[in-house]
Amino acid sequence: MKPLMKRSVLQHESSRWMVLFSAAVLAITLTAPVQAEVSEKTKKVGGTTVHYKVVLPNGYDPAKAYPAILAFGGGPQNMNTVDNVLNRNLRPEAEKRGYIVVAPAAPAGPTGTDELFFEDGARIFPEFLKAILADYKIQDNKFHIAGPSNGGIAAFHVAAANPQYFLSVTAFPGYMWEPSPARLQAISKMCVFMYVGENDQYMWHPEMKKEAEWLSAKGTVARYTVEKGQPHRMETLADSHAGRLFDNFEETKKGCSK
Repeated sequence: MKPLMKRSVLQHESSRWMVLFSAAVLAITLTAPVQAEVSEKTKKVGGTTVHYKVVLPNGYDPAKAYPAILAFGGGPQNMNTVDNVLNRNLRPEAEKRGYIVVAPAAPAGPTGTDELFFEDGARIFPEFLKAILADYKIQDNKFHIAGPSNGGIAAFHVAAANPQYFLSVTAFPGYMWEPSPARLQAISKMCVFMYVGENDQYMWHPEMKKEAEWLSAKGTVARYTVEKGQPHRMETLADSHAGRLFDNFEETKKGCSK
């Protein structure tokens, strides 16, 4: 009987330690910060299906409020361009500096064609922003808004239509689509950062410069920067240089009026 009793005691001790070990692992799992991640999500907004990606910062804590960026891709503004702007310009710095980034793809219209965010795709706002604010704690319930090319144009367009939701507008490049004094006035309380490549074509240079000067004359912190030797797709704001964009976001803490 003694060997059986000894085995019983050992089994009991083993079971007790397994319970304690499992409890410790569970406690660590529940209290450890969530690692940085990018997730693809879908949300129904006013009858429109919106596909979007969310970047969470390192050590993300859902109980904590974070600064946030609403980002748009360039070109057709589909999910490929969303991935491009996240990977080249926003994700690494956002994860490191503690920002949430939300980047929607252009929604499909009645005919199945994607509708750009400075055209009919803008119909998802402000409902989409309200939904994101319900899902995540965003500092002051306001976003920075940014994007390259068509994404920069979309950033100006959406910010002007929904100024109460934004702290700054950053376009690299980009300008106000169909500008008017009223639409420029709508963003005049935000910080505005405009970048264009020295070797870029089309009308980017004159239109961006004109709008930056108009805003600056109104007392807005509006900066127009020509990137030396750069084409339309600028490398000076990408990858290891992307921190410049976040330096601008941080600058808004000082205020956006001269």
